[in-house]
Amino acid sequence: MEDSIAQVVDASHALAAAGLSDMVWGHASIRDPNARGVWMKASGWGFEEINADRVALVTPDGAVAGGTGPRHLEFPIHTEIMAARSDVGSVVHTHAPALSAFASLETELRPISHDAVAFEQGLPRFGVTGALIATADLGRALAGELGDANAILMPQHGAVTVGPDAATAVMYAVLLERACRTQLLAMAAGGPARWSDPEEAAFKREQIWNPGQLNAGWQYLVRICRGDRR
Repeated sequence: MEDSIAQVVDASHALAAAGLSDMVWGHASIRDPNARGVWMKASGWGFEEINADRVALVTPDGAVAGGTGPRHLEFPIHTEIMAARSDVGSVVHTHAPALSAFASLETELRPISHDAVAFEQGLPRFGVTGALIATADLGRALAGELGDANAILMPQHGAVTVGPDAATAVMYAVLLERACRTQLLAMAAGGPARWSDPEEAAFKREQIWNPGQLNAGWQYLVRICRGDRR
């Protein structure tokens, strides 16, 4: 239990350090190792405010079974994605501005930067609603449209990223926001005109965003949060 709580705290602080806060909204979760549900950031607090007393164990039906609530209304994002994807150990939901703006466009995210190659294999957009994912049915619909991708844009809402662990899910959220911002800048300048082809993008995914490099970025964010710059 303590390790799961610590991971949620680190994930929340890392998201704040990366500039993905939206006051008290947005959340990160970890799959409960005992299959009771998900450990996730408690409602009413910003990412940077989360500590061990502000993390809740939420069951698939929305009950708070451990830790300290209250839970977020959108817990089905986390419980239903993890129910559908046994490979997912962590889920992040943010409303970061660049990815939210890019989600509104009928435009494919191009691998014009290192950040974007993480999503070159496919970045779906959720088409059911732009409102809150507050029911199991909407959570299942989101999981269905996510499929086996590592992220999904949610027009009129934000985005969700997933990974086998907090480090990966958080880093994908950071990379997605940066990739969307870079493409928005290129579009504002009349482009983009050039981006990596699928072969180069695949090479760069392994060269630049392999698990070791994702973990390096995660460890940097955690160090910044903890004030450890040694």
